[in-house]
Amino acid sequence: MENNRSTSIRRNRVRELRENRLMTQAQLARKAKVALRTIHSVEKGMNCRMDTKRKILLALGMRFEDKDQVFPPVSAFELEPHSGQHGQHGQHSPGF
Repeated sequence: MENNRSTSIRRNRVRELRENRLMTQAQLARKAKVALRTIHSVEKGMNCRMDTKRKILLALGMRFEDKDQVFPPVSAFELEPHSGQHGQHGQHSPGF
C-alpha cells in the first residue's frame, strides 16, 4: 500500500473540527454552500480548491488565515509532477 505519499490525498482536520462542533456533514455542506460529496471527499483527504477551503473554514467559524491548522501545507515532494512514475511516458521508443 503506497497511498500514504499520494499527491491527491493528505490528512486534514475537517472531520475532527466538524465533530467538535457537533455538526453533521450535511450541516457543514449547507453552511459552507458546497456539495455534500465535497465534504465527504475533503474529509477523506482529497485535495480541493482554495475557495472550497475558505468556505469550509468560514463555516467552521474559523478565519482563512487559520487554513494551515486545518489543511496541511503542500510539501515540495507533492509539487513534483508525476513523482514515482519515471519511464512510463511512452513518447520515445528506444533505438533511434
